[in-house]
Amino acid sequence: MGNAEREERPARPVEVDGTALLFSSLGKQIKALREAAGLSQKELATATHCGESLVSAMERAVRTPQPEFLVRAEPVLDARGVLTAAIPDVEKALAKARVRHPDWFRDFAEAEANAVALHYYANQSIPGLLQTPDYARAIFARRRPLLDEETIDKRVADRLARQGIFDHWPAPTFSFVLEEVVLQRSIGGQPVLKYQLQRLLEAGQRRTVQLQVLPTTCEEHPSMDGAFTLLTPKGRQQVAYTENYGYPRLISDLEEVRYFSERYGIMRALALTPRESLALIEKLLGER
Repeated sequence: MGNAEREERPARPVEVDGTALLFSSLGKQIKALREAAGLSQKELATATHCGESLVSAMERAVRTPQPEFLVRAEPVLDARGVLTAAIPDVEKALAKARVRHPDWFRDFAEAEANAVALHYYANQSIPGLLQTPDYARAIFARRRPLLDEETIDKRVADRLARQGIFDHWPAPTFSFVLEEVVLQRSIGGQPVLKYQLQRLLEAGQRRTVQLQVLPTTCEEHPSMDGAFTLLTPKGRQQVAYTENYGYPRLISDLEEVRYFSERYGIMRALALTPRESLALIEKLLGER
């Protein structure tokens, strides 16, 4: 694949639990509905804010239609509930898929999956737990060195699978502090960003989620070193996680973790309240 990096090919859901027929049939339905609507693959892609190659891959059962795509495609194709009716089965299939994170990420992924409290500070992009499929794909597709398509598919699937933690019960406690500039950076283009902002509004309205925005005009800042995560695994002490230029660190030293916790507390105090933050996101949505 040229200079593109490659990881071991991930097993698709259809290979893992025998649901090949589901995705093959769904792809055929999308194609039949699209042709009945008189749309080209490019026109459907534009209307649903995704790539033409993705539409083609879904119709050929090479790629799995994500629930978000089915929701967007439903009115465009006048599917009369056919596509949205398949969402529960698609979600079950995706949940059963094997999630194989890169070796360097597995310690954090395991800690995150078993955490009772998670706190994220983001200064470059939307945290993975809050990303839409299109936003996540744009992140991985534009990184350097380039990743091949199969690796991008794997990374996106792994990232979306992590979001299942929101459905755990008892639910973990989540908080997010996002730099205001993160909400303005058009990763993947304006349509992708618009849908991503909508996702943030939905997440911020969950009872278990506190989402705050740190204004760019803020004259104080206790953590200019980059993004980090604080998490508390069940029955264990809080740990911190950082990742800079491909060098991840899962930090368990109590004194060092305390420094991160102190910084995070100060940033939450400086940030807009959760209600003010959601109002700001709604305002940004209205400008798009």
